Amino acid sequence: MKHTDERNRPVPPLPSTEPVRLVDRHGQRVSHSFFTAPDHTGLADLHRAMVIGRRFNQQASTLARQGRLAVYPSSTGQEAAQVGGVLALGDQDWLFPTYRDSVALVTHGVDPVETLTLFRGDWHAGYDPHRYRCAPQCTPLATNASHAVGLTYAARRKGRDVAALAIMGDGATSEGDAHEAYNFAAVWNTPVVFLVQNNHWAISVPLSTQTAAPTLAHKAVGYGMRGYHVDGNDAAAVYAVVSHALAEARSGGGPAIVEALTYRVDPHTNSDAPQRYRDDSEVAYWRERDPLTRMAALIRREGVLGDEEETERALAAFDAEAEKVATAVRDRMAGEDELDPASLFSDVYAEVPPILREERQELVDGLREA
Repeated sequence: MKHTDERNRPVPPLPSTEPVRLVDRHGQRVSHSFFTAPDHTGLADLHRAMVIGRRFNQQASTLARQGRLAVYPSSTGQEAAQVGGVLALGDQDWLFPTYRDSVALVTHGVDPVETLTLFRGDWHAGYDPHRYRCAPQCTPLATNASHAVGLTYAARRKGRDVAALAIMGDGATSEGDAHEAYNFAAVWNTPVVFLVQNNHWAISVPLSTQTAAPTLAHKAVGYGMRGYHVDGNDAAAVYAVVSHALAEARSGGGPAIVEALTYRVDPHTNSDAPQRYRDDSEVAYWRERDPLTRMAALIRREGVLGDEEETERALAAFDAEAEKVATAVRDRMAGEDELDPASLFSDVYAEVPPILREERQELVDGLREA
């Protein structure tokens, strides 16, 4: 029997404490009663994007150590969650990322160097949000969630078929902004999916001290939303679950929280010292569950890219493409850009107020005299 509340809304079922998994850590398919993995083309696309994302993470971390970036929050180990979620988006949909979601941006089509502009302390977001249908990377925790709700609410009022994916970390779910976003999304029935990357640590704070909920997906219940718990290192499962949640949201089924259980292998940022709060054995446990190794094993086992020779050639081509991306990023960021301080006033207001025009002119005049 299907239960409803007093407003005749279907009561969402409780999320499972066992995460949805379609590929195990050895690269073998796992049957599921509802979700199915994408076809061979989809699997290849997922792996290619993860390979590029992993190499991008490595290159950006190197640039941070060289001082070419002020900071870089790596997402090594979390590529499946970001890639699987982003590739589920439709062409008309929007992405609302956080500061740790650079791989998601690159997968979404944002220029890799523009993606890193924020971490150089350079121009605003570093890219045109409207061009890429991608909001600026959010540094304060959970503020992007309300922005995603607002955009989808406005789009629906205008009759536009637009959904949004708001990516968050486990720490963000402890913020008041998350509560407000979840509540408004559910009340307004906006087509937004909150993808929570549960990487076990909010800087040095473990999940166990943040919440007593069975899973973060269970937080959806209190807001009247659907909640899904997925293996965040299984790109096929993330893609399948997020695709389903977005499709439901677009059809009027309401927003959802998708918890992707994953792990932050690298430090919180390049200035972090994770050995002070977590054991090496914990990191080793999760390295054995590397999402790239898992997908590569499936591709080889099932001949996704052809016979053995064709498969190895295709996998090598993915590596070569990723290296080209890294080389281009390194070369383009090798020089010292001449920053225009007056650009601080650009793209802040649609119509610049007179006081800001005056201040900008004072700055320009002062620079000329210097």
